[in-house]
Amino acid sequence: MKNVLLQWIANFCCPPKEARLDVTRRQVLTAGVAGLGGGLLFHAQPSAASHAYNPALIRPPGTLPEEEFLSKCVRCGECMKVCPTNAIQPASHEAGLRGMWSPVLAMGSSYCEYRCNACTQVCPTGAIEKLTLGAKQQVRIGLAHIDTGRCLPYAYARPCFVCQEQCPLGEKAIWLEEATVQNWRGDKVAVKVPRVNAEACIGCGTCQRKCPVTGDAAIQVTSTGESRNPEREFLLGDRFSG
Repeated sequence: MKNVLLQWIANFCCPPKEARLDVTRRQVLTAGVAGLGGGLLFHAQPSAASHAYNPALIRPPGTLPEEEFLSKCVRCGECMKVCPTNAIQPASHEAGLRGMWSPVLAMGSSYCEYRCNACTQVCPTGAIEKLTLGAKQQVRIGLAHIDTGRCLPYAYARPCFVCQEQCPLGEKAIWLEEATVQNWRGDKVAVKVPRVNAEACIGCGTCQRKCPVTGDAAIQVTSTGESRNPEREFLLGDRFSG
């Protein structure tokens, strides 16, 4: 009995060569598969692909192109701390695993203050470039789009011009157009419907934040047309002409 017990203890502490080999092989294969899967997931970021990206991923003004930005951003949170509207928040799923906790603009709950360039002054690594206020006001971080199915004048024949009124640009990026729409009674009603000037809009999100429609705003900003990536331009211009 004593010999059996000693043998069991010996095998437990130092298993036979064949058993050690099997365990080692299994561990290596498991680790390899896990590492490969983790690596693929880690690099699966919709925002970094040149032809497929997440339009909800709106970076602060002055942010470098995505790949360069992700390599320089250390997630220190300095840009978030100085944002006066609390618009800059840590990213979650919208930036992919590689972009987790990096700064993004939460347009649904706030907006980028047009007269502020604080976030461009504090980045310690250069992931967000230093910009003067004038230069920052020229940077396009996105573009506003109107949901005509929710916009009060378009969909409900009710007058509203809040988005146009609240646009902070000197030359408004939203203008009003005379239109005739039909209300629920079938009556023709003259209203002024908002239109977005895609050449002027910088995507600050003020219009989205101030929209009186509850729930999802009737005007929303996406990263379409952002300055940092020419491939995401909204207006085709002369690129496909001729």
